[in-house]
Amino acid sequence: MRIITGKYKGRHFDIPRSFKARPTTDFAKENIFNVLTGYMDFEGAEALDLFSGTGSITLELLSRGCERVISVELDRDHHRFIQQCLEKLGTKAVTPLRADVFRFVKTCRQQFDIIFADPPYALKELPTIPDLIFEKGLLKEDGIFVFEHGKDHDFSLHPHFAEHRCYGSVNFSLFKY
Repeated sequence: MRIITGKYKGRHFDIPRSFKARPTTDFAKENIFNVLTGYMDFEGAEALDLFSGTGSITLELLSRGCERVISVELDRDHHRFIQQCLEKLGTKAVTPLRADVFRFVKTCRQQFDIIFADPPYALKELPTIPDLIFEKGLLKEDGIFVFEHGKDHDFSLHPHFAEHRCYGSVNFSLFKY
């Protein structure tokens, strides 16, 4: 796993082979972040990374200038890996939480400039996540919600839907407030 650009550009982290996480490919990550630069300035932004997995998105958000990132991952080994990556970078700008995303979202009282969610594609609650984000008011005005999902889901009729991008088997739906 590598950081594409920004302060930590080129840094590599070896993901243990035992991991169940499906990290966003470098190709898809680079392209979606290129799209996002048209929507927002990462410098000083507050970000939330849900279903963090390997922490790839968290690290990219941090590298691109986000002032603060909250990374939520339930799996113990994945959470520990994210913590180790952050220690190697020597940063305190990320709060890595080992928590259930749905419980976190229901109790969170903060708002974010950007929210990124990459749940397991087979997660039965996956279709409910965009509504949950907006019902709980987690996105700041002019914020953007990036939702990674499989090809079987179409969110184009959602009232906050902005656009869809597809990179190979990776699909992103973008939502705006």
